[in-house]
Order: sequence, then structure tokens, then C-alpha cells
Amino acid sequence: MPLLENVTMKEFEGLRNDIQTVLLPVGSVEEHGAHLPLGTDTFHALEIARRVALERKVWVAPPLWYGLCRSTSDHPGTVGIRGITLRSVICDLVESLYNQGMKNIIILSGHAGGTHMAMIVDACEEMIKRLPELKCAVLSVLDLRKHWDGIVETPDDSHAGEVETSIIAYLMPEALRGSSSEEYPSFPDYLIVRDKRRFWRGGVWGDPAKASPEKGKAIMERSVREICRLVDRMNRD
Repeated sequence: MPLLENVTMKEFEGLRNDIQTVLLPVGSVEEHGAHLPLGTDTFHALEIARRVALERKVWVAPPLWYGLCRSTSDHPGTVGIRGITLRSVICDLVESLYNQGMKNIIILSGHAGGTHMAMIVDACEEMIKRLPELKCAVLSVLDLRKHWDGIVETPDDSHAGEVETSIIAYLMPEALRGSSSEEYPSFPDYLIVRDKRRFWRGGVWGDPAKASPEKGKAIMERSVREICRLVDRMNRD
């Protein structure tokens, strides 16, 4: 498995012409209720990338641990960066990876916040205009949920609920601290609020009680399968 941080300069140079696709996992350090670790988003995206690398010729770049966490910024444990910072970092990383011969770049984010994803997409829009041979794909783990039919029971499950609790229960059960109550945020329409925790007390969006390691395994398998298809499409087109 070609993990970028583990290879030497000589090893990388020998593989550079053979492997020109890289997966860049992006996550967050963010609250995930009372029962999941702050690194859940990063663990999720990185493990998908590593499993794809067992099936396809791709590099896996070290994850970007920090993201734009707007709705959870007032919750204990959330440590985020500004949108402009995220955009700049993504631009720099994409350009540097491209200059090292990686023409196909897939950014997979375990954190699916709307403003977070918009910054990544905007960065990549700029880079495909600047770098003529670049192919770039951007998606979050929640973009894969259409492939989870028959597994996930909770409608609109999004954060620290059935899906992410199942993932952690499967990948690293020792990190699971019990459960949290079912909850959904109640932010007022249109308003930018200061006290965000007032409208989302427990930081859960979904129902953790419906989670299981078996669901986590099935979600991972289908997610990996879809990213493998994306790798094949980028290599072929």
C-alpha cells in the first residue's frame, strides 16, 4: 500500500510514472457527540483511502486533520480553521502533488459541512484552470450515501448518528464510549447565530442507537467499491 509518508525519495521516484493518482483524505477535529472521538471524520476518510489502495494503484497522502467546522464551533473539543485557510491549503497541496507527477487527485472529506466542502470545491475549480493536465474529484463521505440503501435506517443521518457510530464500532470499537441520544439540530432559518450550541445541544444529527459494527462494515465496503469505480473512471477518461 503506497502511503506517501512511508516511502523514500528513491522509492517514490521509481513509482512516480506508474502511479499518478492520489487520494487526499480530509477530516476534522470536531465534536461527535458524547460517544465518538474528535477524530472520527479523519479516521473514516483515511480508512476508505487505505482500503482503496489495496485494490487500485493509488497513492494515499497523509490526511489533512483540520477543516472548517461552522455549526459545531461552540461545542467542546472542536478545533477548526477558517474557510480561506482551508482553501489556501487545498490549493497548495493540489499544486504540490501535481508538481510531483500526480495528475489525478481525489479529495475525500470525512467532514461534510456545506461551507467546508464549498471551500474545497472552489479551490479545485481554481486549480484545474491553472494546471492543464490536472483531473480533480471532490466528494464527502455523505456523497456516497446513495450507495448505502438497505443499510442505513435513519433518514438524513448526518453527524455522530447511525452511520458514523457504525463506522467507529466496526473500525475501532475500543474508541466507542457508549452512545448518545437521538438528536437533530434546530437552527433558525436564514440567521447566522452566535450561540450555536443553543440550537444543537448534544452535537448529534441522527440516531446512534441504530448503529452496529455490521452496518459499519457494509457501509465501508460499498464506499470503497464506489471510490474504486471513481479511480477507474479518472484513469480511463
